[in-house]
Amino acid sequence: MTDLIELLGIRLPIIQAPMAGISSPAMAAAVSEAGALGSIGIGATDAAGARAMIAAVRQRSAAALNVNLFCHRPATADVALEAGWIERLRPEFESLGATPPVVLTEIYRSFVADDAMLAMLIEQRPKVVSFHFGLPGEAAIRALRDAGIVLLGSATSLAEARLVAAAGIDAVVAQGWEAGGHRGMFDPDAPDDRLGTLVLTRLLVREAGLPVIAAGGIMDGAGIAATIELGAAAAQLGTAFVATDESLADPAYRAALAGDAAHHTVMTRAISGRPARSLANRFTVSGATIPDDAVPAYPIAYDLGKALHAAGKARGEYGFGAQWAGQGAPFARSMPAGTLVRLLSAELAKAM
Repeated sequence: MTDLIELLGIRLPIIQAPMAGISSPAMAAAVSEAGALGSIGIGATDAAGARAMIAAVRQRSAAALNVNLFCHRPATADVALEAGWIERLRPEFESLGATPPVVLTEIYRSFVADDAMLAMLIEQRPKVVSFHFGLPGEAAIRALRDAGIVLLGSATSLAEARLVAAAGIDAVVAQGWEAGGHRGMFDPDAPDDRLGTLVLTRLLVREAGLPVIAAGGIMDGAGIAATIELGAAAAQLGTAFVATDESLADPAYRAALAGDAAHHTVMTRAISGRPARSLANRFTVSGATIPDDAVPAYPIAYDLGKALHAAGKARGEYGFGAQWAGQGAPFARSMPAGTLVRLLSAELAKAM
């Protein structure tokens, strides 16, 4: 554990999950200043936007920063499938007095095909770069390592963790089935064994051959301690930070997290095109009856999901938002992010 903590340049075995669209530069800076590893997710922006986010963190903190990238397989358009998807959700738009988009686009560019993003990272040299949905090519990994950047890769299975290890990544994030947000599966259409955080963590500690960071359902110091007892070098918490002051979650998202929906999270593909765990809402109810093969590829499906959410917000209906949250959602606490890190540290010390 000590070796990884030193490598990451932090004092506590705690990582704030990147959470693109929810984690802010202010959150990352506050977390890092408190001794944990703050993170930003840049998968939903371009190189210029990512550079600005990194600068915003550095204006607040000189501590270690984790920059997270999406490494999904670039989407292949399917005009017929996408047209069918638009028609399937048209009644939801019409119920809101809105019209769906005529066509859908690939709204996020994968890091595997983004040379400008790679160049920006080598220029900026954040302490840590992490990958979700897979890994970039060998040349990109080599360039980042040559720049002195620590690399993390997420895995939902032992097979994925072995690919992470073989690629020369420094540590693996063991993302359990409980985790909120998108599953990090390399292939979203492959069978998913749905391993829970504790089992997956222990399996990877024994078999993966590199340091393990546990993620999924961890909300307090006792949870962090439990994963460390299983051999994890650190724990990554996401949902725990959604309710913090620096989170970009809107008031409706925060209200849902504090309500009954927190007890009924749902894994759904309908919102974005990839499996992701959300608070139960109007979108997840609709998605429960939709077969996976009817949903376009990520992030093309997300284009329609975001349009539907925007149409809903315009009418005061917030049930179509991507309200990502893990199964630990009922334990979310509202406070400044730095205060939460200090509380987690005290709880961890007590539990250990």
